[in-house]
Amino acid sequence: MKLFWIALCAALLAPVLIALGQTSPGDMVVDVPFAFEVGGQHLPAGHYIVAAGAGSYVSIFNSQNRGLYATTHRASRTTSDGSKLVFHRYRDTYFLSSAWVTGNANGREFSRSKAERELADRKSEMEMAVVRPAK
Repeated sequence: MKLFWIALCAALLAPVLIALGQTSPGDMVVDVPFAFEVGGQHLPAGHYIVAAGAGSYVSIFNSQNRGLYATTHRASRTTSDGSKLVFHRYRDTYFLSSAWVTGNANGREFSRSKAERELADRKSEMEMAVVRPAK
């Protein structure tokens, strides 16, 4: 029975350890509890590594290395309230809006996709959702 529990714990921790092993300082490891869109691409709910790349790109990949590179532009905030991903929600569709890292007043803002612009133009109600990094 003890061997079973050890194997179960190892199986549960393996994806987290793999993801953490692939990160660099400033990267975020987040569990997004809903499917979302970014850069015109649809990504399922799951465990993601978000990393600022060279220039204006941000990479968003899961533990199976499925994901994308999205173009962004620089954004600033006056107060730092920690690392987070900010999403815009229209009805049941989420769009990644921005990424912020603790200790940095500058973040990355994602361009709105055609689908998000259409929903906004129709005056659909928009709510914000925040996802913080996994601890």
